[in-house]
Amino acid sequence: MADPYQTLGVARGATEADIKKAYRKLAKELHPDRNKDNPKAAERFSQATSAYDLLSDKDKRARFDRGEIDADGNPAAPFGFGNRAGAGARPGAGGPGSFRSSGFEFGGGEADIGDVFEGLFGGRGGGGGGFAGGFGRQPQPKGANINYRLPVTFTDAATLVPQRVTLGDGKSIELKLPAGVESGTQMRLAGKGEAGPGGPGDALVTIEIQPHRFFNRDGDDVRLDLPISLAEAVLGGTVRAPTVERPVNLTIPKGTTSGRTLRLKGKGFHKKSGGRGDQLVTLMIDVPADDAQLTAFVQGWAGAAGNPRAAMGV
Repeated sequence: MADPYQTLGVARGATEADIKKAYRKLAKELHPDRNKDNPKAAERFSQATSAYDLLSDKDKRARFDRGEIDADGNPAAPFGFGNRAGAGARPGAGGPGSFRSSGFEFGGGEADIGDVFEGLFGGRGGGGGGFAGGFGRQPQPKGANINYRLPVTFTDAATLVPQRVTLGDGKSIELKLPAGVESGTQMRLAGKGEAGPGGPGDALVTIEIQPHRFFNRDGDDVRLDLPISLAEAVLGGTVRAPTVERPVNLTIPKGTTSGRTLRLKGKGFHKKSGGRGDQLVTLMIDVPADDAQLTAFVQGWAGAAGNPRAAMGV
């Protein structure tokens, strides 16, 4: 995988907020649902998600910056072996039979390089196995990660209902959604990817929250436009209102105007910081069309001539 900083288009010294902002911008631009005829966009979306997964983890980011792991999260070659930034050994740099590493030269039969590492790492028969017994050996690569897209209903996401995920091997597992889940949230299932010499890769599950027919999300809050009758607005009363969990009783104040918003505490999404958001219910007066009695009443109503827009200067 390419350098995660380059993939997200941020500098190495970028803050966590900068990294999150860059990822959200790319995720919105490259999302598969918005690029169904562009497979390259889906590939870039996956790369951006993997890059964000690494850089948003403080420990992984620090290890990557130190060169301990690569962009895929796999261990890098130890002690600079593998041609990193000019480090490593250069056979023959000091003439025939010589070996130069980190400024020390052994040659002309003066030293046995195996003996040097034998003294440092416990000998060929010790636990380290000596130089020839495994020091500098490249780690075996893990299998490839597998990306999945999991559609989740709006109400399931708000109430953190566990989801069933069927993996490529046909096995089904239960996935617990995290607090603060949103579209683009990626969850890593360790060891559920493709097999490899160094062990299996991971499964990367990207959450996609489906739109709802009357609920809308506003951060951790849920918004709802609730129709009420003219009589309920004028006289007040108690009505049933849906929430992401179950309907509740809602008290309508007498003389309510259309557009008034009532708050239902703790009926929104679960927050990362703990607790839940609220449900904001905006009351919308539903005036019936072609109601003869209502028409006759308004025509004879003295207050019908009033101007509710007078304060606006019109």
